[in-house]
Amino acid sequence: MSETKKLFVKTYGCQMNVYDSERMAEALGAKGYVQTDRPDDADMILLNTCHIREKAAEKVYSELGRFKPLREANPDLKIGVAGCVAQAEGEEIMRRQPMVDLVVGPQTYHRLPAMVDTLAEGGKALDTDFPEEDKFAHLPKGRKAPRGPTAFLTVQEGCDKFCAFCVVPYTRGAEVSRPVERLLGEAQDLVERGVREITLLGQNVNAYHGQGPEGAEWGLARLIRRLAEIDGLERIRFTTSHPNDMEDELIAAHGDCAKLMPYLHLPVQSGSDRILKAMNRKHTAEHYIHLIERIRAARPDLLLSGDFIVGFPGETEADFQATLDLVAAVGYGQAYSFKYSSRPGTPAAERAPVDPDEASERLQRLQALLGQQQRAAQDGMVGREVSVLFEKPGRLPGQMVGKSEYLHAVHVDAPETQRGEIARVRITNSAANSLAGVLL
Repeated sequence: MSETKKLFVKTYGCQMNVYDSERMAEALGAKGYVQTDRPDDADMILLNTCHIREKAAEKVYSELGRFKPLREANPDLKIGVAGCVAQAEGEEIMRRQPMVDLVVGPQTYHRLPAMVDTLAEGGKALDTDFPEEDKFAHLPKGRKAPRGPTAFLTVQEGCDKFCAFCVVPYTRGAEVSRPVERLLGEAQDLVERGVREITLLGQNVNAYHGQGPEGAEWGLARLIRRLAEIDGLERIRFTTSHPNDMEDELIAAHGDCAKLMPYLHLPVQSGSDRILKAMNRKHTAEHYIHLIERIRAARPDLLLSGDFIVGFPGETEADFQATLDLVAAVGYGQAYSFKYSSRPGTPAAERAPVDPDEASERLQRLQALLGQQQRAAQDGMVGREVSVLFEKPGRLPGQMVGKSEYLHAVHVDAPETQRGEIARVRITNSAANSLAGVLL
C-alpha cells in the first residue's frame, strides 16, 4: 500500500479538461495520492491547462509563480503541468520555470504513475507524445467512490478540421474515437455510482466513429441510442459539435430519443461566407441555417447554443453585419462570443489583424443581440412545466438547485427533495442567469 499523499489539481478551460482532471486524479490515486482543495496542503500541485484563450501560456507561468513560496516552504512539493499548454510548450516550461517537476500532455496522462516513480528517484518527467495505445485502456482502476448526479464521458478526442484559428489539432492530435464497449462499461459504472445524466464529450463529438461490439463502426447517434437503454441513466447530452458532422441519424435522434435532451451546442463562428472560408470552416451560412431548420423540425422545442468569433483577420463591417443577420435569423437561447486573438502556429496568426477597438465595438454589439435572445428565451420559460434534475442545495434554507432539460439552472423551494431526484417544476420567475419555480 502506497503512502497517502495529497494532490491539488487546478483545471482550466473546457469540460474535457474537467474529465481529464478526474482521470489524472484516479491515475495518481494508484500511487497513494488523495485530492485536497488546498494547494498549501498538497504534496503535489498539478495544473491541467487549456490553450484556447489568449496568452494561455503566460497565464500558466504567472500561476506557477504564485506557487513559488509553497515550494520554498516545502522543498519536497512536486509541481506538474498537464493539458494543452503542456503539449504546446513542452520542455520550454521546465526551462522557464525550473521548479516544475513534471510536464505531461493530454494524450499521455495514463503514464503518470511511471512519471511519479521518476520523480521519486530524484529526476524530472516530461511526456508529450501522441502514443498509439489507448490511454483510457491503460488508466489504473480507482476506487468506486459515489458520484454526483451528472458526469462527463469523453467519447472522442482530437480534430481533423484544421480551422485557421484553432490549436486543437496540434495540441490534441487527430480525431480518435473510443470503442463502444469501453464507453458502455464506463457509463454503466457511472450510473451504478449515482450518475443520472451523462454529457458525452469530444473536441468534435459528432464526428464520433467508434468500433462497435462486432467490429462495425458506430456513429454518435447509434451510441446515444444504446446508452439510452441503460437503466438509471435518465439524461444524455453531447458537446461540442461541428455543423459538417450533423448526420441525418443524429438529427432524427433529437426527435425520437427521449433521453437525449433538447439542448444543442452547434458553433458557427461567423455569418459571413467569406470569413467562414478564410476560417476553413467548410460550410456556409445558408448550410448552417438550413441545418438548424432540419434539427428544429425534428425537435421544435430545442434550445440552441453557439460560438462566435468577432474581428477575425479580414473581417469587414459587411462581414460582421452578416453575422448579426444570421443570429437574428437563427435565434439562440445561449451563446459564447469572443474577440479574435491569434494562436501561435495557426494559419490565421500570420494574417493582418482587425483594429482592436473596432473588434471590441463589434463584440459589444453582438453580445447585446445575443443577450436579448438569451433573456427572451429565459423569460419565455415562465409559466411552463419543466423536468429538473436536482444537483445541490441552494443558498436559501430548504432550496434546491438543478438543471432543466434545456440546461437552465432552476431554483426551487424543495426541502424534502434529495440530490439526484428528477421532478416536474412550474417556472414562476426568470432572473439574469437562472430560473425559479415550484414543485408540481
